Amino acid sequence: MIGRLLLVILPLIGLMIGGYLGGLAVGLWTALGGFAVAFAVCSLSVLALVKARPSR
Repeated sequence: MIGRLLLVILPLIGLMIGGYLGGLAVGLWTALGGFAVAFAVCSLSVLALVKARPSR
């Protein structure tokens, strides 16, 4: 659940902070970076769930 929320929250936070500190171009790059970090966290949580699945 937290990984899915991060996919929305981190890019928005990156866009706001980057836009405030460096303008629109920096805001878009930081939003892209926030999305990449959130995607990595989401992928790691899915990987952990797959590994925790009981074997057959």
